[in-house]
Amino acid sequence: MANVSIKFNGKDYLLSCDDGQEENLKELSINLNKKFDELKSSLGNIGENKLLLISSIKVIDDYYDLLKKIESKKKELSQLSEKFKELKSLVIEFKKDKDQEVSKLKEDLNVFKTMADENKDTYEKMLDAATESIEEFVQNSSKDKLLQ
Repeated sequence: MANVSIKFNGKDYLLSCDDGQEENLKELSINLNKKFDELKSSLGNIGENKLLLISSIKVIDDYYDLLKKIESKKKELSQLSEKFKELKSLVIEFKKDKDQEVSKLKEDLNVFKTMADENKDTYEKMLDAATESIEEFVQNSSKDKLLQ
């Protein structure tokens, strides 16, 4: 245990605290003394005990206000967390839908490529047949001219 000398309301006090907490105790006592002095100057000399009581009530009031703010922030954080989870879920669902659309488009593209290849083969066969027919026609017409 460490001992700390503090000044409160113009009087020196020796207080004990855990090792390493000396600076924290000094800071707390300075803040409490400040609140006490502010009340003393605003309320006048209404007695040390009453001023100590009012100072304690103000400190506790500040503490409870802080607790309320913390609870409010926790609720806000919880709500934000829920909204984030909803958004994350929507993003995952959107990605899943888009992945399915991409897969479907890939399948459709493969079907289209297959059809294009089949039609190309058919077109080439028709073109070859037409070329042969034209060549035959040209040969036959050349023979007909010679015969005439």
